[in-house]
Amino acid sequence: MLLDVITIFPEYLRALDVSLLGKARERGLLQVRVHDLRDWATGPHRSVDDTPYGGGPGMVMRPEPWAAALAAVLATGGLAGPGAAPAAREPGANPRLVVPTPSGKLFTQQTAAELAAEPWLVFACGRYEGIDARLVEVAAESLRVDELSIGDYVLAGGEAATLVIVEAVTRLLPGVVGNAVSVTDDSFAAGGMVGLLEGPVYTRPPEWAGRSVPAVLRAGDHAAVARWRREQALRRTAARRPDLIAQLDSGALSDRDRAALAGSDQPG
Repeated sequence: MLLDVITIFPEYLRALDVSLLGKARERGLLQVRVHDLRDWATGPHRSVDDTPYGGGPGMVMRPEPWAAALAAVLATGGLAGPGAAPAAREPGANPRLVVPTPSGKLFTQQTAAELAAEPWLVFACGRYEGIDARLVEVAAESLRVDELSIGDYVLAGGEAATLVIVEAVTRLLPGVVGNAVSVTDDSFAAGGMVGLLEGPVYTRPPEWAGRSVPAVLRAGDHAAVARWRREQALRRTAARRPDLIAQLDSGALSDRDRAALAGSDQPG
């Protein structure tokens, strides 16, 4: 996968060099190019923003430098093959443009899986009050554009949101996470538990601070462990994210599931 990130703060994206992302880049599983938007700004101050039409506080990012930056990134092309250097773009091989914004569609694990199937993603990190709306309108004429929100809050810019989205997406790429089962057992993506939060996890020592690891996890009964984990996932989701429980297909819930949601244990 190739990732292009356009920002006025390239140094913010240094986190892409560390942890799993850095290792994936070293192994050629992922290529990242970070671009400074001001390289396409004009004028002595390389300004990329101006006052908003209609009045109001803050500044709005101008469309011209963004359009020039996107055109330059598109001109570099995508990937020639797995692990290959960027090469000439084949006709129609356009990237998918992601614009993090609090006014966008909610980013979910399902969105991450969808983006992980793309060979080329471009991220536009807005700042101030955002990017002139015409930029997205024009870009959408030739690109698939996703305006995405990582939650109901406002950040100073799109860089932090981009890091969140990139990490969620790239860890789904084959070979990025050492143990592939770790990905399928995550919250929202657990095998057989799609839409649920992951339950509590434990490791050694078996006794700590007067608390014991649940006996079921130490007994070696894999079926009992799977059942316990599902019950814990249901209970945690009901307590912390009742909106997710409301979205579950009630017909897919077993009697044991309903008992777990009711806070009681189902015998047998």
